[in-house]
Amino acid sequence: MPYKLLFVCLGNICRSPSAENIMTYLIDQADLSEDIFCDSAGTSSYHIGSSPDRRMNTAATTKLGIKLRGHARQFQKSDFQQFDMILAMDRENYEDILTLDPTGQYHKKVYLICEFCSQHTLKEVPDPYYGGTEGFNQVIDLLVDACEGLLKYITSQQPEA
Repeated sequence: MPYKLLFVCLGNICRSPSAENIMTYLIDQADLSEDIFCDSAGTSSYHIGSSPDRRMNTAATTKLGIKLRGHARQFQKSDFQQFDMILAMDRENYEDILTLDPTGQYHKKVYLICEFCSQHTLKEVPDPYYGGTEGFNQVIDLLVDACEGLLKYITSQQPEA
């Protein structure tokens, strides 16, 4: 059974698909693709079915040489059962996710992705949607840092992985 990660932002076209694709890339590099599965979702329904934002894709291709894959979907309550860890990009998304779990049964599965950063001190991944190129590049740098830390965390927790 692979360990399942879900990355969540607002619209699922910038930050969370970037995190999903960066993490998948790191997992492949570590030869762990049989052990860890990644997906992403948005707390809103704004962009359901859309591909990742082209500006985000350009930043990922330029900085890492990877193309962002996937289509936006909305976070569902069933995701709480399906995934081992749910990683929110910012505090607002984190709170929105927790609101869908009023009993608190799954709260221990929900994290802010920046908790796993070792190089950056930002506590949230800023939404680059209305900004310029630099914002998209910053998101990639932050997410690489967070995903590297997350992979270390998971592999240290999962001795059999």
